[in-house]
Amino acid sequence: MTDSLIELRVLEGPNLYFPKAAVKLTLDLTGLAGLEEEQALRFARRIGLANARPGAAASGFRQRFAARAVARLVRQIAAEAGTHRLAVRVRPTTDVHRVVVAYPWRHRGRAVALGYAVADVLDDLPAADVDVRVSEVAAEVRRAELGAKPTTIKPRIPVIAVTGTNGKTTTARMLGHIGRAAGLHVGWSSTDGVYVDGELIEEGDYSGPGGAARVLAQPQVQLAVTETARGGILFRGIDVRHNDVSVVTNVSADHLGLQGIDTVDQLAEVKAVVPHITKPSGWAVLNGDDPRVLAMRSTISARPWVFSRDPDSPSLRDVVGAGGRATTLIDGWICVLAPDSDPDPLVRAVDVPVTLAGLSRFNVENALAAASAALGAGLSRESVVTGLTTFRPGPELNPGRMNIYSLRDFTVIVDLAHNEAGLEALLEVMAGLRSQGGRLLLGLGTAGDRTDDLLRSMGEMGARDSDVMVIVHKRGYLRGRDMDEMSDMFRDGAAQVGVHEVPALLTELEGLQALAERAGRGDVVAVMCHQDRVLLEEWLHDQGATVDSPETLRDKALLAS
Repeated sequence: MTDSLIELRVLEGPNLYFPKAAVKLTLDLTGLAGLEEEQALRFARRIGLANARPGAAASGFRQRFAARAVARLVRQIAAEAGTHRLAVRVRPTTDVHRVVVAYPWRHRGRAVALGYAVADVLDDLPAADVDVRVSEVAAEVRRAELGAKPTTIKPRIPVIAVTGTNGKTTTARMLGHIGRAAGLHVGWSSTDGVYVDGELIEEGDYSGPGGAARVLAQPQVQLAVTETARGGILFRGIDVRHNDVSVVTNVSADHLGLQGIDTVDQLAEVKAVVPHITKPSGWAVLNGDDPRVLAMRSTISARPWVFSRDPDSPSLRDVVGAGGRATTLIDGWICVLAPDSDPDPLVRAVDVPVTLAGLSRFNVENALAAASAALGAGLSRESVVTGLTTFRPGPELNPGRMNIYSLRDFTVIVDLAHNEAGLEALLEVMAGLRSQGGRLLLGLGTAGDRTDDLLRSMGEMGARDSDVMVIVHKRGYLRGRDMDEMSDMFRDGAAQVGVHEVPALLTELEGLQALAERAGRGDVVAVMCHQDRVLLEEWLHDQGATVDSPETLRDKALLAS
């Protein structure tokens, strides 16, 4: 990379900046910001900004001029190289000297050459003759090989795309199960791998752009369900041109401070890419209780279908009144609302096993989202009911997501919970399964690529709402931190609620074993599990643990109430 070019990234499909393949440049504009005013004016005139007012070097006015000027520089070089009317987007970053510049592309070689040409001009300021230098780099771009075209896929079958901060994997798995209940060959991609008709065909995290491509490459698949995570959108873009139905489960603080996404509002912009490419004839399924998700209605061409546990939510009234659809709970029933129609009750929420007898409000919302998306994709009402009532929350159909066991005289939960919202959901279920006089014993841990504030908050929440807490480390997920640093952050949070003795275990399995030794009748042990799920399952099996059936869960919930 050059001094000015921090990163050049080729996005193969719809992304944060454009609904098509784009090149993203992260540029350091220190040189441009530091030019003498006369030099800045000369630069502006050369690139076609005749009436520019660049302001003094290093001033706030200059920073704004620099962002405007670099967009114009991209267009000017492209035009002199033969590409006219090029769209360019510029976004600021937390560093006042850096910006992100993006533009769409049709040929990789020429588009990459344009990015390097822009950086070359910025690198040569102020020494070079800018009039000559712009002409030289434009000629280099014009001579560059065109290169390959984007690999964005035009799907041949219906695609349901699922995104959000929490609940993506469970919702995607539920949709795959409903599709199979409808008699279809279903492929889905998720953080665990690529599945066809419930069989794992490729293991790994395929919540990024590669997952959809692998699913759509399977000739027998009739319905594709793709889990679409933040990282894939930012790093490579979405690898399909459009989807037929999209789902946005929620947006909450997670992975902030990475790839230029520093706020929840910015994270919502990333997630909004998924419903933004939903066909106008399709449905965008949105969480009506999440203001950031509901606001995506203003950016979509598809028809809105909202879901909410509150049947009196204004979001439901607004969307249905405008001709959309909604799914909600009425008298304990999952119901569909349509304009000028009475509610259509599909199934009681307590009869949907993934809701854990209604204890898990997050999984109730996931069930509402899955029912909406399945119906929006044209699956029959009967298939939706069958799929919801036969999707069990155990390791067979939903591994690592709120898997609940009975071990001796206490309960064990293994769950991926990886952020504040996930921990809140886990603690909610733990409390709902604790017998009278029982305790909550928590193994707390997450990946290292979370902000300090989030780690401290999770430590505070876990210590406040559990009776016994230990830290369970995830050596494979430290992501730039060390275990001592992670422990310190969690302990700082716990200290805020007066908890000062928080042991740290080296692995998730050691954490489960330590908590199980301390557990007694009516207690609930839970481990936030990221990397040792198989080991935890094997240990539980060896100890004689059994997976709780929906009936067992209902009995536990009744005893706890």
